[in-house]
Amino acid sequence: MSDSPSAMPLIRLDGISKSFGPVKANQDIHLDIHAGRVLALLGENGAGKSTLMNMLSGRFRPDSGQIIIDGVPHDFASSKDAIDAGIGMVYQHFMLVNTMTVAENVLLGQEGSYFVKPSEMERKVSELAERFNLPINPAARIEDLSMGERQRVEILKLLMRDSRVLIFDEPTAVLTPTETPQLFDAMREMTRQGKAVVFISHKMDEIMDIADDVAILRRGQIVESMPKSSIKSKQELASHMVGREVILEIEKAPAPKGETVLEIQHLSGDGMEDLNLTLVRGEIVAIVGVAGNGQNELVAAVTGQEEPRHGSVQLLGQKWRDFYSGRHWKNTLSYIPEDRLGCATCPELDLVDNVLLTTRKGFAPGFFLNKKRAEGVTTSIIRRFHVQPPLPEIRARQLSGGNLQKLVLGREFFRQPKIIVAEQPSQGLDVSATEEVWHRLLNARRKSGVLLVTGDLNEAFQLADRVAVMFRGKFMDVFDVNDTEKIEKIGLLMAGVTE
Repeated sequence: MSDSPSAMPLIRLDGISKSFGPVKANQDIHLDIHAGRVLALLGENGAGKSTLMNMLSGRFRPDSGQIIIDGVPHDFASSKDAIDAGIGMVYQHFMLVNTMTVAENVLLGQEGSYFVKPSEMERKVSELAERFNLPINPAARIEDLSMGERQRVEILKLLMRDSRVLIFDEPTAVLTPTETPQLFDAMREMTRQGKAVVFISHKMDEIMDIADDVAILRRGQIVESMPKSSIKSKQELASHMVGREVILEIEKAPAPKGETVLEIQHLSGDGMEDLNLTLVRGEIVAIVGVAGNGQNELVAAVTGQEEPRHGSVQLLGQKWRDFYSGRHWKNTLSYIPEDRLGCATCPELDLVDNVLLTTRKGFAPGFFLNKKRAEGVTTSIIRRFHVQPPLPEIRARQLSGGNLQKLVLGREFFRQPKIIVAEQPSQGLDVSATEEVWHRLLNARRKSGVLLVTGDLNEAFQLADRVAVMFRGKFMDVFDVNDTEKIEKIGLLMAGVTE
């Protein structure tokens, strides 16, 4: 593979623009995507990466400009049109039928009577998986697969449809440390076989590892496009992205430890097995593990969504039922969900009403709601947390995922909680916003205990005082973040291996 792309791009985006009401998501985008290369697409939250790729994959139609494939303009009315043209996107949320086999999922919707026989289906999928370095058992049911294996099925679905361009949106978020190199090996094999790969990630070390080319968006425009070979370090790459120097590691000053704010004893049921954990004011405990190993069930029990079946959960010295029967809006527990648009916010409400979702009692001391004060607080949150665009009147669905997360963080910190449960708080955030969120969580632990649920090991190591590794509903181990021997084995613990 050469260090520079060939003259003729496989895909050319020519003058692409897209607006959503007053929000200009993309403005006059010019971008080439070359066969046999990995293009890393970078940008701060709200820069327009997802909108641009959603147009390329057929989910949105551009307001203006053209998508040109092999020199021929194309107009996609749907994702199917894009797939038919050889363009597919691997999303973070998989679209698989859990009760069907790998082979059945890969070939679902494919034409041709020769796919009817299970043995023939499995043979074809096995050959495809071997060709692209994506080991999988074609006869296995989706419900029995790890998240990494399910991702391979999604990739195989696109490869079976002869996709020439594969778009990966934050693909390593669901992978263990050992699965990420396997994915990168498969991506390199795709480019060796002449396919183009677009890789969206906020992890600088991953981009330095896998990318051939880098394109950077700011406020809906391409501001830089360069070969990765011209970038010397991940710090330099981060500086290119945000336009200033970014420190990718933060200093964690010690915080005095206080009273116990959360105590979990022998918590079982709903997929959990004998979980024991304490959390005190002044510390961050990180729950790490591959998605789907009991983290959601643990969070549901702690945040009041599901009553514990067996064992006990005490919050601020109160039993679970007592705590959740009389909880106030302030100085108690704040929850920052992973699902920003479905659980944390209401898509069709404006930003003021979304702030009021968990703070309304603070603006209604009597019968009437002080909406003017709520608007002022929302404006302050938008300013302090750098939410873009800074318009309190727009709807939540008009924000990018990262900017929506910043609004949620600002709202929940405004409540001055004593317990913070933060699920994937920096997922989808750019390095600048991640740096800010990390500082805010570290500062918050002075008055709170923080239960951090994250799939990002670097985030866990940077922020946590202790780490608990979850696998199939159990804590494989709970250890101090300075225990280097345990840290070296964390990948094995996440895979359920103790020896």
